Amino acid sequence: MTDKPHERDLKDRRFYRAGEESRFADENPDRTPQTEHPAYKLAFRDTDFLLRDELRPVRFQLELLKPEMLLDEARVGSTLVMYGSARIPSPSQVEARLEAAKEGDEFEQTVAQRLAEKAKYYDEAYRLARLVSEKAIIEDGQRQFVVTTGGGPSIMEAGNRGASDAGSESIGLNIVLPHEQAPNSFVTPYLSFQFHYFALRKMHFLLRARAVAVFPGGFGTFDEFFELLTLVQTGKMKPIPILLFGHDFWTRVIDFEALAEEGTISKRDLDLFHWCETAEDAWEHIAEFYELGR
Repeated sequence: MTDKPHERDLKDRRFYRAGEESRFADENPDRTPQTEHPAYKLAFRDTDFLLRDELRPVRFQLELLKPEMLLDEARVGSTLVMYGSARIPSPSQVEARLEAAKEGDEFEQTVAQRLAEKAKYYDEAYRLARLVSEKAIIEDGQRQFVVTTGGGPSIMEAGNRGASDAGSESIGLNIVLPHEQAPNSFVTPYLSFQFHYFALRKMHFLLRARAVAVFPGGFGTFDEFFELLTLVQTGKMKPIPILLFGHDFWTRVIDFEALAEEGTISKRDLDLFHWCETAEDAWEHIAEFYELGR
């Protein structure tokens, strides 16, 4: 029997890849009680096994590895992350939202009005994402400041949309929720990821982040913003531009000065973030921080 040419190739693999082994298993003609039992499934193809509580550490590793490997393959060197509410309407939706609120009580009308006032941040998120994407900065063959959002509606949609309209790709990091959250249509499909674990999702937001823009938002935005501040404050993460949009909103819902006066944070911790109102403000601060040409 003559050897196949590749069998004498020193660079050829001596073991079959997992995908090939899976094919061999599928092609096995034997159907017996043993081969039909779930215990006989290859472990990496046994979904019920992988979903057991004991396999949580393995699932953590998978959620860490999959986006990391695919982003490496996509030559994403760094990201501009955008946090913000999923409820703020785009300017084009404001009138309809206000009209619908007229059927509600006074509280609902107040909420609709306040959300309408924040619609301008949809535009600023869009403009910032488009501005940065149009610069198309590449260093060492890797794309820099790739727009990254939570992949959902509102502020997140604005970010992905701005990048898309600039002809650039953007990332969406979605989370599985019981009743909402699907990728907006502007996320680049092969850069659209879905997470089970909030912790791993938040880790991926910051692993490549070289700037973070934070727009008005709720619990999720607060969580992401304060974790970022904590990481930089404690020295676990090197300083990056943290761009806080919406002075009136943030100072109404959080008294930053009071935290310093109470002694629970340092006065200098108030310098961890930079106040912004426009996309140009944000980019100027990023460019100054990294000594980039405007």
